[in-house]
Amino acid sequence: MNRDARVVSTLLELTDNLVDDYDVIDVLTVVSERCVELLDVAAACVTIAPDHDALHTVAVSSSAPTSDDILRLLAGEGPSLECYRSGRALTNVVLRRDDPRWPSFSSRALDLGFAMIHCLPLRLRGSNVGTLNLFATSDVAMDVTTLNVARGLADIATIAILQHRATLDASVLADRLSYVLNSRIAIEQAKGMVSQFVDCALDEAFDIVHEFAKRNSLRLTNVATSLVSRTLPLSALDASARS
Repeated sequence: MNRDARVVSTLLELTDNLVDDYDVIDVLTVVSERCVELLDVAAACVTIAPDHDALHTVAVSSSAPTSDDILRLLAGEGPSLECYRSGRALTNVVLRRDDPRWPSFSSRALDLGFAMIHCLPLRLRGSNVGTLNLFATSDVAMDVTTLNVARGLADIATIAILQHRATLDASVLADRLSYVLNSRIAIEQAKGMVSQFVDCALDEAFDIVHEFAKRNSLRLTNVATSLVSRTLPLSALDASARS
């Protein structure tokens, strides 16, 4: 399948998820995974700012070094926070240790093997809710067509978050942050468990969990939580993947 076909397939997959009582973490996790597949980047993650101050990472691609590394990388200074506060995209940003704007961020990102970052605001009609962050191990600039695909994925993430927020008032949304972060952790743990059980890469493990959830009309987060708690046996996913 060529990239154009994969882009169309991804957009259909994501928009199909934005119906009924969807789980926003499911959608944002799929966005992160598909960014890596379609945009030739090494890792991707989505951050949100429920309190309009600090950014919180709520979805990370399987290809990221580790979830904790990304959390530490995006804490404090950096292009992601600047992108969120300004509402402007920062693309094709080559990382340099002597960059006076974000010296700590740049050094940590380079130590993780990244050479370039792209940060896209999750913004719609003046409402800025977070960022989509793309990490590349090469400093080759992303072309206009690829950037447009990235913006499309960022727009879908924005719609998912804002549609989710529309059903909650600010106080309830703040209370749900712990649920959001715990959901991300459960998904990361489930991917690791499936990867070991099936003996496959983390991105393949994610697809197994995701497809099982879709096939059984379940939320990705609920499947992940059930796997981690052992109420859903790993063999159920393995059999599904091999059938």
